[in-house]
Amino acid sequence: MALPPLATEAELLAYPGVPPTTSSPSAQLALRIASGAIRRETKQTISFVENETVTLQGGQQALALPQRPVVVDEAHPLTVVEIPDGTGLEVPAVENRDFIREGAELKRGQPLYDLTRYMGWPNHRPLGIWADRVRVIYSHGFQEIPDEIVGVCLDLAAATLSNPKRLRSESAGQTAVTYTVETFGTGSLTSDHRRILRDFKRSTFSVRQS
Repeated sequence: MALPPLATEAELLAYPGVPPTTSSPSAQLALRIASGAIRRETKQTISFVENETVTLQGGQQALALPQRPVVVDEAHPLTVVEIPDGTGLEVPAVENRDFIREGAELKRGQPLYDLTRYMGWPNHRPLGIWADRVRVIYSHGFQEIPDEIVGVCLDLAAATLSNPKRLRSESAGQTAVTYTVETFGTGSLTSDHRRILRDFKRSTFSVRQS
C-alpha cells in the first residue's frame, strides 16, 4: 500500500532554505525520502488508513494494536474475532461486553463474580485472557497530519534538497557554506527530529504479529 507524503509539495517549496529552482519531481522525491525516514523511526503509518486487517498473537490480558491513533466511529467500526488454535472456531468479540478499549489496547477483564465471556475465552482457559490468535479490522492514523510531523518532514526534505551531494562544505565565489554534522546526508534524521517524534513512536516489543 503506497502511503502519501507527510507534507505537501506546496508546503515544501515555501519552506525556508529550499532552492527556488527546485523542480516538482525533486520536491516529491525529497518528501518521499523524508516521509519514509519518519515512518521507519516511529514504526507508524501516521497517514489515515481505513479498515486494515491484522492478525495478532493473543494469550495475554491486553492486546496492543500496532498502529495509532485508533479511529472508531459509525463509519469506521472495530471488528475483533478470536481464533483459538486447534478448534476451527472464529468467535466474535464485542467491545464493552467481551473487552474494553483503552487507546490502542484491547483489554480483557479480571472477574470477581460474573463469569461472562468478557472475562476470558473459552471457559477452560485462564480468565481474562485473549485466545491464541485475534483478527482485528480497524482504521488508524491521522486524518490531518500533526504540525510537529509536518515540520520534521519539511525540515528533512529541505536538508535533502539543499545538500543532495552530502557535502560537509561548499563554496561559490566568496560565499562558503558549512553543513552541520547532523544535516550531513540525504534523509538523515537529527537528534532534534527524533526528540519531536518520540511521542509518536511505537516500541518494537509492544505488538506481537501472528
